[in-house]
Amino acid sequence: MASTQDLAMPYWAAQLDSPPAPKTKVAGIIDPPGFSGAPSGPKKGKDVKAQPRKPPSAEERDTLKLKKAWEVALAPVKGLPMTAIMMYMSGNSLQIFSIMMVFMAFKNPIVGLMSTNQVFERFQTESNSAQILQTKLVYVAMQFVALAVGIWKINSMGLLPTTRSDWMMWEPLREPTERAVLAL
Repeated sequence: MASTQDLAMPYWAAQLDSPPAPKTKVAGIIDPPGFSGAPSGPKKGKDVKAQPRKPPSAEERDTLKLKKAWEVALAPVKGLPMTAIMMYMSGNSLQIFSIMMVFMAFKNPIVGLMSTNQVFERFQTESNSAQILQTKLVYVAMQFVALAVGIWKINSMGLLPTTRSDWMMWEPLREPTERAVLAL
C-alpha cells in the first residue's frame, strides 16, 4: 500500500529534489561559442547558483527608455520605401487600389500625428522630458514626410489642383497647337 507522502507528492516533484547527473562530455567535440555547459574553474562539481540580476538604476532605465523612444520616432520612415514603391506600382489612374493606397497614405500619418503624446507617454519621466521632446519632434517630422509621399501620389494622379484652370471656372482650356488626323 502506498504511503500518504507518496500520494501527496507527484513523481515529477520528487525528481526535482534530486536532478539527474550531468552528461559527460564526449572527447573531441568542442562546445559552440558562448556555450558554458559545465561550470569551469574552482567551483567544478559543486552546485552553482545563478546570481540574481540586479535591477537597473534609474539612469540606466532612462537610457533604455530613450533608446526605445528613438526607435518609435524613426519607425514611420522605415515603412516609407515600401509605401512609395506600392504607390508607384499602382499607377496614376483612378482605380480602387490606387485610391485605397492614397487613403492609407494620408490616414496613417494623420492618426500618428494625433496620437503623438500617447505614443511617447510610456517613455517619459521627469529626468528625460527634454530628450523625449526631441524624439517627439522627430516623430512629427517623420509623419510629415509620410504625408509628403501621399501628396506626391495625388499630384501624380492629377488630383491636386495646381493650375489656374483648376481654380477658375471661366478660365479657357488650352487649345492644342497641333492636331492629329487618322489616315487609312
